[in-house]
Amino acid sequence: MTQSGKIRAGMGGWTFEPWDTSFYPDKLSKAKQLHYATRQVPSIEVNGTYYSSFKEPTFVKWAGEAPDGFVYSLKGNRFVTNRRVLGEAGESMMRFLGSGVAALGDKLGPILWQFAPTKKFDPDDFEAFLKLLPEKQDGVALRHAVEVRNDSFVVPEFAALARKYKAAIVYADHAKYPGIADVTGDFIYARLQTGSDDNPDCYTPKALDEWAARAKLWAEGKVPADLSRADPSIDAPVKPRDVFVYFITEGKVRAPFGAMALMKRVTG
Repeated sequence: MTQSGKIRAGMGGWTFEPWDTSFYPDKLSKAKQLHYATRQVPSIEVNGTYYSSFKEPTFVKWAGEAPDGFVYSLKGNRFVTNRRVLGEAGESMMRFLGSGVAALGDKLGPILWQFAPTKKFDPDDFEAFLKLLPEKQDGVALRHAVEVRNDSFVVPEFAALARKYKAAIVYADHAKYPGIADVTGDFIYARLQTGSDDNPDCYTPKALDEWAARAKLWAEGKVPADLSRADPSIDAPVKPRDVFVYFITEGKVRAPFGAMALMKRVTG
């Protein structure tokens, strides 16, 4: 039997007004929504950490609400990534990571560092940013993913830098942003952003079948042949990798159902 990593699919956040009727049971109080959501999917990407600062008691609460095995991915604060000189992000980064994220313990998934579509690839500056990423915070191991959204990053030099610092390049299934499928870390992070509220499960059944097949390949340590890479000449070592797949669509109403439908396909 082929060894593989663990596949987790989820959506962005758990508070979204349309979900009160489309996803959550009738009359479920808002205070119980997180408890419910963390039992429908094995992971959630927290978008709120990008915009706001949270304190340790909040992370303790989130950890307590979720069952064993559940994982939160946290979007790094915008003050870290939205700057002209990335190498000057150290203070903001330590403020974010020191705010209590380690209180999630084994429920802390990858940290997602998202860059503006206007941010172009500058090898020296991007390496200065990658050098700032710590391996641990308060004794808890950290995993870092970088989501770049400018075509200038689709070059072998970018993949080489991410590989050097063991940062995973986020694969974005997006209408405009580049999809970069180079495997550069010890886990995979994909954001599926072309779904539609017209589809009950966010993506069509055919597309979900395709993404389930890709997720299984990634978990086995392989790279799907139908996804483009910045450097097709270098193959990552074939070894089991954990896979995180998030449904992050504009309408977002059907995103939780996409995650649940994908999980059925990869665990069935």
